[in-house]
Amino acid sequence: MDTVMSKTDALNATVKQYHSALVAFSGGIDSTVMLKAAMDQLGSQNVKAVVANSELFSDEEFNKAIELGHSLGVEVVETKIAYLANDDVRHNTPNSWYAAKKLFYERMNELKRQYKSDVVFDGIIYDDLADYRPGLKARDEEKAVSPLEINGFTKADVRDLARQYQLTNWNKVPSCSVSSRFPYNTTITQEKITMVMKSEAYLRSLGFDTVRVRVHDTVARIEVPADKMTALLALNTSVNATLKGYGFKYVSLDLGGFISGHMNDELSDEQVKAYHE
Repeated sequence: MDTVMSKTDALNATVKQYHSALVAFSGGIDSTVMLKAAMDQLGSQNVKAVVANSELFSDEEFNKAIELGHSLGVEVVETKIAYLANDDVRHNTPNSWYAAKKLFYERMNELKRQYKSDVVFDGIIYDDLADYRPGLKARDEEKAVSPLEINGFTKADVRDLARQYQLTNWNKVPSCSVSSRFPYNTTITQEKITMVMKSEAYLRSLGFDTVRVRVHDTVARIEVPADKMTALLALNTSVNATLKGYGFKYVSLDLGGFISGHMNDELSDEQVKAYHE
């Protein structure tokens, strides 16, 4: 039997253990596949997509997720989380990812009780287990369920199933909390968040879909895939001027290219291990 088909059968069986569900929905490919599976197995009337807005994600991503949820024919629940009110998140300590996810899953459980749903589903996949993911500890503590991860779905599997579902965002570039642009133990302010969001939106408008603008005090360190560096350098004058206009004093290109979770390099083995035990 085809591997994805076999995993999909197992996914459906996991979902059907419940009668109703809230799905943590970001509009990304993983949570969209999770939402579609829940709707197919439980009926759209028994599923709600929860879209959270906060300082750490752009209004553009928030609005797109709401629009996508409505287009899929599911009830969308909007909520807001003030992450920067938490000291760990605001000061971007190594504990910040756990603290943020703890706040998130606690809010999901509040909504689960409000809507009398059986379970909270999220879009975590099997690949996420290999990375530094303190959010997994928060998920387990709050008893959310990750059916894609449980049934061994990799990113390739998710994209395959998304195509089978005929989802329009099957090849969407992943997004991430803007806190990942800042070194650990630096204070995140709304002003700096705005600088990052404006810079990345500008670079995406130039055709750099996969891009990160990492902040090092007054320096913007741009990460793009290696095969996009030449194109970016050809635009160096306008990119330099634009990002300085947003508030950066210096603008640099990381010759190592785009690396997801790059800021985690500074964590010690002990800090990483603490969230894998």
